[in-house]
Amino acid sequence: MTTTTPRPAPSARAKRPAAEAARPVRPRRDTGRHLLLATVSVAWLVPLLWAVYTSLRPYEDTAKHGYFSWPRGLSLANFTDAWSQSGMPHFLFNSLLITVPAVLGTLLFSAAVAFFVTRFDFRLNLALLMLFTAGNLLPAQVLITPLYRLYLLLPLPWWMSDSLLLYNSAWGIIVIHIAYQCGFCTFVLSNYMKTIPKEITEAALVDGAPVWRQFFQIVLPLCRPAFAALATLESIWIYNDFFWPLTLIETGDKRPITSALANLQGAYFTNPNLIAAGALMTAIPTLLVYFTLQRQFISGLTLGSGKG
Repeated sequence: MTTTTPRPAPSARAKRPAAEAARPVRPRRDTGRHLLLATVSVAWLVPLLWAVYTSLRPYEDTAKHGYFSWPRGLSLANFTDAWSQSGMPHFLFNSLLITVPAVLGTLLFSAAVAFFVTRFDFRLNLALLMLFTAGNLLPAQVLITPLYRLYLLLPLPWWMSDSLLLYNSAWGIIVIHIAYQCGFCTFVLSNYMKTIPKEITEAALVDGAPVWRQFFQIVLPLCRPAFAALATLESIWIYNDFFWPLTLIETGDKRPITSALANLQGAYFTNPNLIAAGALMTAIPTLLVYFTLQRQFISGLTLGSGKG
């Protein structure tokens, strides 16, 4: 006759892990992180909100009661005065005349260099890429003296008119922006083109497609996300540039909109409320570009950081 030994009852220690596993897991509270992010966001928005608040107040109100006071009246008079007194439509046209060709030229030349470096294997392809990227390591203040002398002493062919001079013209600003921004765009586009399989261009080469057709009809359409992100970044950077036009353009009527705010400053009197309104109006095109291409702009922050 066989006897069965009774199983020992589970102890309280064995029941405790099972009970703990059955409990619902409470979500981790990120109150401190949210407070930190909210504080940083408010700190970034305070100057913008203060500029809006100042631009809506008349100068007489702030001169009498101070800027840290409750407004007695708000109006859009500063915006209309800044639009008419600074000649903003003319300077906005100058900015578009510089920004659009500079962005298109930068993307075209950078894409050509990136295509050549990534699709053709030779000894100096890495050195060529480093040469284009190294141009961004030099600050603009270091290049201003040689560029200024070069723009003044550059000989002009007989078939060119005086309007194509590099100094004191929009062409000079466009050329310097293309030369200075090509390094960053080449670096990003080369990393992006490395993710495109080479079998695509090899199949086109077998079908008899020349190099220029591979570049324009195969590679460039596949780089639309990279182009959208870089176009957003470059348009904002070039539009907001103040250093090169101030240095290389002598005539005030040829300067972009970032230089138009100087027309709102008088020799003996300056209205800060008027300048705040003009600065906000100057920033409107960049805000429109950003909100239109916001998704591409955010993706452009991590573009080219993947596996290459």
